[in-house]
Amino acid sequence: MAAFDFTPFLAPDLPPPAARFNGFPRYNFVGGHNDPAQIPVDALTAAANAVLRREGRTLATYGMESGPLGYRPLREFLAAKMKRHAGIACSPDDILVTNGSLQGLDLVNGILLAPGDTVLIERDTYGGALTRLSRLKVKTVGVPLDKEGLIPEALDKALVDLAAQGVKPKYIYTIPTVQNPTGAIMSEARRAAILKIAEAHGVPIFEDECYSDLVWAGARPPAFYAMTKTDNVIHIGSFSKSIAPAFRIGYIVARPDLLSRMQALKTDGGSGALDQMVLAEFCQGHFHDHVPKLSKALRAKLETLMESLSERFGTAAEFDDPPGGIFLWIKLPDVVDTVRLGQVALAEGVALNPGPEWSTDKARAKCRLRLCFANPDHDTIRAGVAKLAEICQREFGVPLRSANVEAARS
Repeated sequence: MAAFDFTPFLAPDLPPPAARFNGFPRYNFVGGHNDPAQIPVDALTAAANAVLRREGRTLATYGMESGPLGYRPLREFLAAKMKRHAGIACSPDDILVTNGSLQGLDLVNGILLAPGDTVLIERDTYGGALTRLSRLKVKTVGVPLDKEGLIPEALDKALVDLAAQGVKPKYIYTIPTVQNPTGAIMSEARRAAILKIAEAHGVPIFEDECYSDLVWAGARPPAFYAMTKTDNVIHIGSFSKSIAPAFRIGYIVARPDLLSRMQALKTDGGSGALDQMVLAEFCQGHFHDHVPKLSKALRAKLETLMESLSERFGTAAEFDDPPGGIFLWIKLPDVVDTVRLGQVALAEGVALNPGPEWSTDKARAKCRLRLCFANPDHDTIRAGVAKLAEICQREFGVPLRSANVEAARS
């Protein structure tokens, strides 16, 4: 029997269809996957058993008797954790639990943006944010970065230029603590300067802190939300990088009047109840011991990746040593097209994120790529980089074989 043709019934402007999943590639350097060896399985199992025995019957109601903002013990943990970790003084009622940080992005965009609006965003940034803004038909203006993140003078110039055109952006999107993809951490002094600029222009800041738990030094500067004097900041975060990405639990911290607007759009019946309950139970007793262990393991994998790149690519691969996170942002010689490199590499079992997917400046990012080092083990990282160097040399003549030999001997 012939299959019914749904093509004429599809909505306009849909994204391209997703590829059928046939398993992960052998050398998987994409996405935000984490280290499987660091998932605290025993502690999570104990937490699940304990909380279900104690409160399992609350699953009979939407919201688990905690209301639409999310499981209250989890919000209580978050309020205490953010005060200690990021200097944010908020109550559990200032926090909305979401289905991952991606739903947080959608809810903030849902209450603030309309087609034709303008948003200021870091020139190199989270690809998921760029995709969402494009689908909403929102104009993005990329602001340059340096090793400390968003550059205040560049931000001020962008705002002045837009004002001259009669345009006021709806928000400034920034990832100030372990920036994605660069890994930069913005200093407190720079945060204060950016806040001052945003307040002077009357533009809110949308602060994405999904990676901020993974700082090698442990301590980090206060969040924008902790520093604002005018309540012009919305803050989102996630447990995906600190616990596990398959726990689809994120959160938004914002003023009650904004949260109430977001609640009206969050018509999903509530974020995953069991995930919230297990996370709250686990985090109360284990979070602050777990994260340093995870960070130590991730830092070791980063060192393996950087050593492997230096050995296989020599000086052809340029990168900074990021102070945290799970990504390395790499520049290859200008002759390399990382979109094409990514296509060829994937066919041979190496998955990478081409730079243009993570930048507002596609031409500048053409020779850049992002590698996630958290998921593969050390031997797989080494083998994957060797395979990538082989493919890159074959396709673009980069790196030179002599450079590989010299690097390997050093």
